[in-house]
Amino acid sequence: MLDLSTQDLRDTAIEFLEQSSPQRLQTLKQLGIARYEFLTKMQLNEANIICIMRFFKYPNQLKFPNLMGADLSGLILDGVNFIRGNLLEANLEGSSLVNADLLFANFTKANLKNADLRNATLNETVWLDALVDECKFGSVVGLTKLQRKDLQLRGARFNC
Repeated sequence: MLDLSTQDLRDTAIEFLEQSSPQRLQTLKQLGIARYEFLTKMQLNEANIICIMRFFKYPNQLKFPNLMGADLSGLILDGVNFIRGNLLEANLEGSSLVNADLLFANFTKANLKNADLRNATLNETVWLDALVDECKFGSVVGLTKLQRKDLQLRGARFNC
């Protein structure tokens, strides 16, 4: 178990990321943030240390996932709830977000190359300068015609 009251927040984040997935989930349960189960899958690197520090700073005040700059590349995140998620400059390259709830998510400058967003719910999402080469959208819900056309022009695939 991590003691957030006595350890430096950075050291705590590193310790968390060094744990196994079941150990991480136990920590998240103790903090009351087990709904962010995807944190059990993240790699130990600088981007994710900073991300975990944000989650641990005020765990009782978390409402929406702040994943700004996080490295979620290559992860299986099928069915994840990133509603109102801040994914500004996040790395989601090669990740699977099939059937994910991404309503109101901000993907500004995010890397979604080769990601799989088939059947995701994408109402009110923001895609400013997002990298979407070979990103699979399939039959998603919630994109406007303009968003769809813009994403296709930038390399997104809708007929998967």
